[in-house]
Amino acid sequence: MAARRLRRRLTEARRRAGAARALAYDPRMLEQRIQQHIFDSADLQYRSADSLARPVAEAAAALLAALTSGGKVLVCGSGAGAVLAPHLARLFTGRFERVRPPLAALALATHPPQAALEVRALGLPGDVLLFIDDAERDGIAVITAAQAKDMTIVVLAGRSAQAFSELLAETDVLVALPHERGARVTELQLLVLHCLCDAVDFQLMGDPES
Repeated sequence: MAARRLRRRLTEARRRAGAARALAYDPRMLEQRIQQHIFDSADLQYRSADSLARPVAEAAAALLAALTSGGKVLVCGSGAGAVLAPHLARLFTGRFERVRPPLAALALATHPPQAALEVRALGLPGDVLLFIDDAERDGIAVITAAQAKDMTIVVLAGRSAQAFSELLAETDVLVALPHERGARVTELQLLVLHCLCDAVDFQLMGDPES
């Protein structure tokens, strides 16, 4: 019993020592680290403005063409992209920053092979597949299924952009966001999705400032 109590005391002492070390940080260093994340993200977005403007505009045109001709947008992704997909679908079926009629968009399964089956079941010629890649390179089955349905394909890709460019047709759109850090790519992908929503709303309803 005495040995057991001693072990418990030693364990508790180590836990308290670890907690004390965790709290003994320099707040200034932590704040600087947080600031650096924000600076790095903002810098990437600023540097990407010129290179992304055209492909994002082309992607918006593809989405608008489908939505205004009776088609729909099927959205899916891998990793963090699978989390962003339902966000975009909600913005289309609901609203972005202005009230408008709902637009036909559907978020597919978070597992790409299952999403590929849904594309085969729901996709039609004239629809758009928007795939958000998280550098996992497991979207080939989804893209192949969309190609078999004669759908237009829009891909938002990070480090794996080159691999996707070899799969897409000339009528498809690749929005390449090349960066080594996945977190930075995801942040930029979210901004691109918001740009797409704004671009579609702008083409449907005009400039709210005019």
